[in-house]
Amino acid sequence: MSEQAKFLEGSLFRHTVTMALTASVGLMAVFLVDFVDMVFISMLGNAELAAAVGYAGAILFFTGSFGIGMAIACGALVARALGEGDEGLARQRATSSLVIGFLFGCVFAAVVWAGIDKLVGLLGATGETRDLAIAYLQIILPSLPILLLGVVGGAILRAHGDGRRSMNVMIAGGVVNAVLDPVLIFGLDLELTGAALASVAARVTIAWLALTAVHRHHGGFGRPDPAALLSDLRPVATIALPAILTQLATPVGQAYVTRAMSEYGEQAVAGMAIVGRLTPVAFGVLFALSGAVGPIIGQNAGAGQSDRVRLAFREALVFAAGVTVLVSLLLFLLREPLSWLFALEDGGVARVLVFLFAGPLSLLWFFNGVIFVANAAFNNLGRPFTSTMINWGRHTLGTVVPVWLFAAWLGAPGVLIGQALGGVVFALVALVLVGRLLGRPDTVPAPDPFQRHARLFQLFQHRR
Repeated sequence: MSEQAKFLEGSLFRHTVTMALTASVGLMAVFLVDFVDMVFISMLGNAELAAAVGYAGAILFFTGSFGIGMAIACGALVARALGEGDEGLARQRATSSLVIGFLFGCVFAAVVWAGIDKLVGLLGATGETRDLAIAYLQIILPSLPILLLGVVGGAILRAHGDGRRSMNVMIAGGVVNAVLDPVLIFGLDLELTGAALASVAARVTIAWLALTAVHRHHGGFGRPDPAALLSDLRPVATIALPAILTQLATPVGQAYVTRAMSEYGEQAVAGMAIVGRLTPVAFGVLFALSGAVGPIIGQNAGAGQSDRVRLAFREALVFAAGVTVLVSLLLFLLREPLSWLFALEDGGVARVLVFLFAGPLSLLWFFNGVIFVANAAFNNLGRPFTSTMINWGRHTLGTVVPVWLFAAWLGAPGVLIGQALGGVVFALVALVLVGRLLGRPDTVPAPDPFQRHARLFQLFQHRR
């Protein structure tokens, strides 16, 4: 057994808690800076600035989803190779994932840049708010390939079970952003431009530190080889493409929600933007759970330990339930301080939305946690397209219909209520599908669980 495959033994709940907490601390460091950005921007007293961040955030969520999809693919492949005891294959696939992710990140950034004006317009932004959102995005978008290097590097660290270093990398990026934010936003009076430049600096820091940590502590990367890249393209793409599609479902759904909220004015969009920045800070542990439990499932699947795969899934759900209850209670107790922090007007729609989230709606985040854990199981057990279908269902049918219905009934608050309730239905669907997968005697797939899709890629290559 490889010394690197540390999840094949020991308490799965302890592994889950350790990986989730270390990953979430790193994520929340970055999310917290985004939250502080919104605080600083709110202090400028310009609703258009806050609304511009809301519109830009929907598009950045879209571009960031590409990086998350590549990280999922890399983490699953490296973890399985380590579980099989093949560290050479793990290094090769880490290298291939990094190169492929960077190249496609360049292409993706260019495509989004070309359509940035239309995308912002489709979200409902107009006038000065539209111009501010576009200017903000034009600074951040070119750094997307750098973001890819950072998130893939972090996935490699987590696949090796090195959650602590992955956490430290993200914290360092958050510190850089936090230090630069007040200097650029207020000291140099750059406002949104300063916030964007600070974010770019943080991305560069994360990428550099993540790749350095892999090089120093986990064998580094091999020399990029065209033959190896071509041979790894199929397994990388088999997970990455559905994973990217899975992640893209979220910003598509969020774009619809943003559009629906724009019907109620700039204050409603600003309130939604505050909730959007507050959510990942509050529920960073749940956001991190998929990436945390993925390597645990992947290593045990690679080693053929079906019972530990099933137990890891159950332990992750128990952990998600406990986190949701504790965070929801804390949010409820902090509603008034949040109102003061963002200078929310009594009776204003922005205050209503923030109080709604920091109340009953936060409890429904458990169901998002269920979907995150289910996605990890599907991606690491060779069923990535199931994850894709669940997420697209949740963020299309499960978002459009309830948002439309509840917005017509309750106005701006109905938008948030409908969005939350859609997650409940698809979480239950995900539970049923995972239960069927884990209940089979062949729960752990063959060493290469991606052979099912080989004919599709061969056909694609033949047509090319």
